[in-house]
Amino acid sequence: MIDPLERWREYGEKPDFAGPLSYGGAPYTQDPALLAGFDVAIVGAPTDDLVSDRPGTRFAPRAIRSASCPPGPHLEAGIDAFAVLRVVDYGDAPVLPADPARSHAAIEATVGEVVAAGLVPIVLGGDHSIAEPDIRACAKLHGAVGLVHFDTHTDTGTQVFGVEVSHGTPMYRLVRDGHVDPSRYVQIGLRGYWPGESEFAWQAEQGITSFFMHDVRRLGIDAIVERTVEIVGAGPVFLSVDVDVLDPAFAPGTGTPEPGGMTSADLLWAVRALGERLELVGADVVEVIPTAVGSADVTALVADRIVREALTGIALRRRLH
Repeated sequence: MIDPLERWREYGEKPDFAGPLSYGGAPYTQDPALLAGFDVAIVGAPTDDLVSDRPGTRFAPRAIRSASCPPGPHLEAGIDAFAVLRVVDYGDAPVLPADPARSHAAIEATVGEVVAAGLVPIVLGGDHSIAEPDIRACAKLHGAVGLVHFDTHTDTGTQVFGVEVSHGTPMYRLVRDGHVDPSRYVQIGLRGYWPGESEFAWQAEQGITSFFMHDVRRLGIDAIVERTVEIVGAGPVFLSVDVDVLDPAFAPGTGTPEPGGMTSADLLWAVRALGERLELVGADVVEVIPTAVGSADVTALVADRIVREALTGIALRRRLH
């Protein structure tokens, strides 16, 4: 049998198992037996049943793939991530609309197949509730992981509008259940009007570190990244990026936009720097609501670049180590 990955490398064409639109033109498969030989897998998690505001993130994985740029050198970092890493698109988890419990089980199982094969999963959300099955799947192999979390909100509520499982509760549940080590958990970009005193009191008890947008403005993103690396330290780390951490000028297509956020330039640099300096074992990009098609969609475009910067950081780290 011809190895489809070797055929892709040799002839510059997608393998026989190429299917729907894939991320960055990467080879596509949903067969776990064909994951061997790859380093990173892109996984879609097209669900938004647990949002409390605007829905639409179920359409994001396809939009981000559509906005993805082809392989090529990163002009600032001086490296082509696709030349260093073998990237495969593992398709979308088989979610079930209106059944969030079974959708989360499907996401965890799909990401688990990627992790079991020794690959780093990068998950395209979906609302932020998908972080729970994403990180659970990684923690099953690696144990409690560190977490770097870019977001307007902490997502550490015990409930949102009386609902215990929502896009505002995954980080509370992950810490509570031992999947995230709170002493190695850093939040960046917090602002706005939620959560309240009880959530922050719980976070202080757990030892979670929070950097608010006023910290980012005062200290600068370089210092925030430096302090994050010091806090998270060595060991497996998951990176979770909610695009509403960005100012709505840079990411208008999201469910809970909040003015006064990060610039895309700062976020993209930070993601790449953290990918290079930390041991990333998984990542997700969430809360993208597509508003246009392809590169005309500003939010899907920046979400693609977040993925590409994470890949570039991982590639830089692997080249050095």
